Formats: sequence, C-alpha cells, structure tokens
Amino acid sequence: MLVRKLRLQRGWSQEHLAELTGLNARTIQRVERGNLPSLETLNSLASVFEIELNQLQEGITMNTELKLDLTEQKVIEHVQDIKGFYTHLAIYVGVLFIFLMINFIDSPDEFWVHLPAMGWGIGILIHGLGVFEVFNLFGPDWEKKQIEKRLGRKL
Repeated sequence: MLVRKLRLQRGWSQEHLAELTGLNARTIQRVERGNLPSLETLNSLASVFEIELNQLQEGITMNTELKLDLTEQKVIEHVQDIKGFYTHLAIYVGVLFIFLMINFIDSPDEFWVHLPAMGWGIGILIHGLGVFEVFNLFGPDWEKKQIEKRLGRKL
C-alpha cells in the first residue's frame, strides 16, 4: 500500500515506476499487493522515491503513517470496480461482434445472436447499476449489518 501511495502521489504508472527502478512491472504489482519485497527491490524503490531505506521498510512491514487512509482505499477500490465494468463491457461488445459475424456467415437466414446479447446484456446492466451506485441493493449499510452480525455485535 505504501508503494502505491507514493507512486500515486507522484502521478506515476506502475510501468513508469518499473522503468525508473529497473524492476519488472510484475514486481511492482506484487509489492503493491502486499508481498514483501527483497532488499534489492527496497533499495531501488527507496532511491527512486528519495526516502530512507528503513523508512520504506517500516512503512511496508508495519503500516506506518504513510498507509492509505480508509477514504483513499475506498476511492481506489471504486475506480477498480469502474475499470472492471468497462473491461466487462468491452469484452461483451467484442464477443457479440464475433457472434454476429458467425451468425451472418454460418446461418444468415436465422438470427440467433440476440439471445446471448440479451442474456449477457442483463448481466452488464446489473453490473453497471451496482458499480455506478444507481441501484445498490448490497450497499454500505447492508455490508455494515453483515459484518456486525458475523462479529456477534448488536447494532
């Protein structure tokens, strides 16, 4: 989380940070997900971020004051959800285009592509409504109640 926060504060992508440090982009992704980096990786990151090695080590292992706060974490998760929706939508459009071509080539007299389009389209619609919080059946209140219930606390 610390590396992600430092990277985002500077407006860098993971690929850009990988170039600056001489590390692999996958290594940057692993560190940002919480995997403990090697000493060599820590040295490279500390050098690029212009902070002391021990400060970076403490921030990664002990989640010190540079840790993402709850608001930042929620915003990052929401942006990842939006990205997931757009990825889902792009795959939907691509696959339906392929189905449409197959439909016209294989059986032009019989139009069947609308069936998967409608079924999958309903899924896309529900996904979009959830991500953009138009209709949020399982919203924060529901989550809070479920957490409290599972922890055995009264509301």
